[in-house]
Amino acid sequence: MRRSNFALRLQPSLYEAARELAKNEGVALNQLINVAVAQMVAASNAAKYFELRGSRANIDRATAILRRAGRGNPPLPGDELPEAWRDSEHPQKAAKPRRPTRSKSPK
Repeated sequence: MRRSNFALRLQPSLYEAARELAKNEGVALNQLINVAVAQMVAASNAAKYFELRGSRANIDRATAILRRAGRGNPPLPGDELPEAWRDSEHPQKAAKPRRPTRSKSPK
């Protein structure tokens, strides 16, 4: 593994907070910073991936697949909704799902 050095300037309060967090986690400050940067890079890459996949989506085809889901397969024992499930307690249950707008994707 190639190693590189980089002088990182942190505000004193952030530096102390990071040092304390590293100590509590039982890792070196350098390792904590490496993991934090890796998480940010991974999150950015994931966002780009989902944006790309979403741009290629075929909403009509996905909707057709979802309409078929479960057809001919009755619920199994234990799949029932709990008795306490009421529209007033769970407003998202009563809300009609909105269909996302369809974007033109290059083919």
